[in-house]
Amino acid sequence: MGDFRELKAWRAAHGLGVAVYRMTAAFPAEERFGLAAQLRRAIVSVSSNLAEGAGRSDPEFARFIEIARGSVAELRSQLLLARDLGLLPAIDWEASDQQADEIGRMLAGLRAHLRRRLARE
Repeated sequence: MGDFRELKAWRAAHGLGVAVYRMTAAFPAEERFGLAAQLRRAIVSVSSNLAEGAGRSDPEFARFIEIARGSVAELRSQLLLARDLGLLPAIDWEASDQQADEIGRMLAGLRAHLRRRLARE
């Protein structure tokens, strides 16, 4: 696939990752190894799976995209929990959730593109 940094989905996930790290830095100390760590792992999983998959064959990349899509869903669930527990202001949740939703759509599009390419081979 090429350089993962050229993927719009990777750039979006990386940007959201920076935002999640900054937001969770304000969480209470008792959440450092709890929800804050889970949120961080979920978003890092998205960009990491895209990076790893981009360096592999198309069929393998498609599998890594599916893993990344699962991590986006996990992240969105955890963002809701953080909001509902009062750890994340509604405005931050809304912006993050919208970004995560957009990343999910990008991943679906990338997966469809790979499927079409694989079908032609």
